[in-house]
Amino acid sequence: MAPIIEVRQLSKEYRLGHAVNRTTTARELMMSAITAPFKRGKQAKKEAPAFFWALKDINFDVEAGQIVGIIGANGAGKSTLLKILSRITDPTEGSVTLRGRMASLLEVGTGFHPELTGRENIFLNGAVLGMRNAEIKEKFDEIVAFAEIEKFLDTPVKHYSSGMSVRLGFAVAAHLQPEILIVDEVLAVGDMSFQKKCIGKMSEVSKSGRTVLFVSHNMAAVENLCERGIMLKNGTLVFDGDVKSAVANYLANSNRAGEGEGHEVDLSQAPTRKSQFTSIIQKVELFTDDGEPAPRAIQVGARFTLRIHLKLPHEVPTFTCGVGFNSMFGQRVLTLNTSYDPNLNYDPVSGETVLVCDIPSLPLVPGEYFIFLFIDFGHDRKDAIPESFMLSVLEGDYYGTGKNPFSGVFVVPHHWNLEPVAEPSPEGVLG
Repeated sequence: MAPIIEVRQLSKEYRLGHAVNRTTTARELMMSAITAPFKRGKQAKKEAPAFFWALKDINFDVEAGQIVGIIGANGAGKSTLLKILSRITDPTEGSVTLRGRMASLLEVGTGFHPELTGRENIFLNGAVLGMRNAEIKEKFDEIVAFAEIEKFLDTPVKHYSSGMSVRLGFAVAAHLQPEILIVDEVLAVGDMSFQKKCIGKMSEVSKSGRTVLFVSHNMAAVENLCERGIMLKNGTLVFDGDVKSAVANYLANSNRAGEGEGHEVDLSQAPTRKSQFTSIIQKVELFTDDGEPAPRAIQVGARFTLRIHLKLPHEVPTFTCGVGFNSMFGQRVLTLNTSYDPNLNYDPVSGETVLVCDIPSLPLVPGEYFIFLFIDFGHDRKDAIPESFMLSVLEGDYYGTGKNPFSGVFVVPHHWNLEPVAEPSPEGVLG
């Protein structure tokens, strides 16, 4: 039987700084004619256009029923590959053959019409997938229950939060029975319980004989869900094999954004920030005891302070900011959140401001952690940087025993003591 997906010599080239052609207006033509005499001899020398290959000579097949994890650092070409597979963009060279009906979830609200309600968008997406009205009605209640949006079903999706859009988008894509399901990292927008539910659903989808392509930086999820891993690096396919080997290869060669030295991390143009978010988080500064700069490394149990520089686009009466610590496998091990501090009070703020998070004693065992930063206005996520920088937690004599903590996730103060067992009273003797 022929593979359900065939990718042959696939390449995609982009031109840097190339503006989209548009029609010149009459006013622009007139102004150009008037100013032309004053510009003679002053024309700047035009630089030759720069090109780069987002993908180069990619080849692989996927059999029906496989769950394939596509992994790689930011900029490796994962999203470009999925956009070509989803027919959103065309390749420069090579070909893709799909032998089945496909549904993809690449960005928040993919495939939704913002003016239509959630109910209407469910039927619209089903029609796009080629389903009959009766088939969509049969799955309708399951979709709504999975997405948990019953109260907002007849509200236009333009009023949905990013989390609601993701829940509905995944529910539609997973339940309307495509032969091929393509899921990008948009699940990171949802909460942990929803992510777990989505992973369970993808596993269920594959067991029914359908195919899943899954892109994520959560290596634990990739390893638990997928049977095969494809690793991209700088637009080329560098590994294709069993998922455990793919993950090990990725972790050994990880060069994610945010690595480096210095206690300041410029995040104004962070490459890991998703395109739908506004650049609100501008910079982070790291300090340890006595205000000493911490060059992205902190000793276990030491005081740790983050100064998060924000640029709020307008006056905000209330907002929530959070810092997530993710392991090398992408598992969240610790979350700090402004909503967890009962003593935090502030007046409405706007423009540039600095939010300070002080951790009296960092409780993580030695290792490498990727820091996830986010900010919400009310219940709507406005900025999120999944891998803002990498933090090294260094070994230290936390317990005062001369031994370094070596296992688990957290260190906590604790005490042991021996307690003698009381001797039993002699039989027949009343106490």
